[in-house]
Amino acid sequence: MSRTIVVGYDASPGSRTALDRALEIARAFGDRLIIGFGVTPPGSLGDEFRAHRQALRDQAEKLTAEALDRAVGAGVDVETALVEDRASTALIKLADDNDARMIVVGSWEERPLKGAILGSTPNKLLYLAERPVLVVPAE
Repeated sequence: MSRTIVVGYDASPGSRTALDRALEIARAFGDRLIIGFGVTPPGSLGDEFRAHRQALRDQAEKLTAEALDRAVGAGVDVETALVEDRASTALIKLADDNDARMIVVGSWEERPLKGAILGSTPNKLLYLAERPVLVVPAE
């Protein structure tokens, strides 16, 4: 039975490696892949926030289109999803809404203590997600 894998993608070295692993897993299981991106910038009010959100959305569309092309080229059933939320919350929502097999994210130049203190996306997912999370270090 085909399921879904959610992968967080922002074109960083870690997310590129995460996409590679997610593609391998999706092909092996015949799963659908959702390439997710949380598009909420810091701050919350005013015109500046709206301008930042639109700039982030424009960039997210460009970056996820590149990942979409890679996935299509790999023969994987794929879609992109831009979610109006912070990265970790957006990926959890996507995974929950699609009963995903797992969430795949990358890690890049991130020390565990720094991530625990500052709240990195992989650390947040490991503690908050109610399904498996695969954290892939950048190559």
